[in-house]
Amino acid sequence: MDYVMSNAAVSRSFTAYLGTAFGISTSKWRFVVSGLPKGFNEIDPVAVLVVLVITVIICCSTRESSKVNMIMTAFHIAFIFFVIVMGFIKGDSKNLSSPANPEHPSGFFPFGAAGVFNGAAMVYLSYIGYDAVSTMAEEVENPVKDIPVGVSGSVAIVTVLYCLMAVSMSMLLPYDLIDPEAPFSAAFRGSNGWEWVTKVVGIGASFGILTSLLVAMLGQARYMCVIGRSRVVPFWFAKIHPKTSTPVNASTFLGIFTAALALFTDLNVLLNLVSIGTLFVFYMVANALIFRRYVPVGPTKPWPTLCFLTLFSITSLVFTLIWKLVPEGKPKAFMLGASAVVAIAIVLSFQCVVPQARKPELWGVPFMPWTPCVSIFLNIFLLGSLDAPSYVRFGFFSGLIVLVYLFYGVHASSDAEANGSFGVKDGQVMKELIEV
Repeated sequence: MDYVMSNAAVSRSFTAYLGTAFGISTSKWRFVVSGLPKGFNEIDPVAVLVVLVITVIICCSTRESSKVNMIMTAFHIAFIFFVIVMGFIKGDSKNLSSPANPEHPSGFFPFGAAGVFNGAAMVYLSYIGYDAVSTMAEEVENPVKDIPVGVSGSVAIVTVLYCLMAVSMSMLLPYDLIDPEAPFSAAFRGSNGWEWVTKVVGIGASFGILTSLLVAMLGQARYMCVIGRSRVVPFWFAKIHPKTSTPVNASTFLGIFTAALALFTDLNVLLNLVSIGTLFVFYMVANALIFRRYVPVGPTKPWPTLCFLTLFSITSLVFTLIWKLVPEGKPKAFMLGASAVVAIAIVLSFQCVVPQARKPELWGVPFMPWTPCVSIFLNIFLLGSLDAPSYVRFGFFSGLIVLVYLFYGVHASSDAEANGSFGVKDGQVMKELIEV
């Protein structure tokens, strides 16, 4: 779900940057349908076209898609450095703390800590896709070592680049003048001698968006193919085309689904949906890590670990609700401090009472259980920064997925395992798919 939502969001942002590259307003590329509700009434045919073209490319040949991706990625990295350098050259450090409108809040943190965490919750969209590195375990020489280095290294490098781009953007314009859809292109527009940068940024960002879409859509098709092999979804999604050796069925289905969302769903709606989904997944992964480390395999009692995870999550939720709902003052500070002390006491008690059942030989998350507990707390805290409609939409999609799993996936996968058809049985091997 997160891959589809994020791809739809990225494809809609492509329209804005393509417009700046040609000097055409975004409103000329889109049209409004009055009968649809706000947030779903702006039709974007360009985004649909981009998604469908990329779907055709990944259906034709994964090997060719990989070559195109390598070339576009190299161009994208060069473009990122160009934007950062141009931003620091033209930018003004005063814009970091001074808004264009003096009536708006000023300072380096104009909206305080709440604004920082609200922004952090939104940018979780940027951290989707790094898990795709883990699907390359069959292709690397030493997956136990190489995969963790690849995931951690890519996240660290891209985080630094994101931060540099954010700083350069904030130096280019005061925060209240930043265009939410095509910020870098708009920042150079209207500046004497810098109009050429607007077109370069528009072209470069458009290619960068195409690169990320290509990679993400390759990844989502691969995931769907593997899920189909496990029979959680119909095996039809796992079928590989005999001529192209690509998962045509999975790619086509997900491409059409992504295009349908990109057609009418507003960018902010998609961003909130992706953020809440990503935060929830990260929260579940952190819980699963603690469960795996502290609950041994076999006829054991997992209740101490489950009780700890429940208590810590409830304490984190209480802290978040106090932060969000209680007015400023001494009572709020006291309640926040008390919640923090309780959370730390819960973790210390668990660490002292429950020993680790297993420890990875080569690489594992350090400082257990503190590191995943920090992740659990931050994910819950950031989830509290998102709006209520996003939770309603997320609940709808999650409920739909749960129903499919309960009424189809569980029974189909169990039957497949019982009759020996669990996995690929017809000799179809994902030759080119594995080479990506």
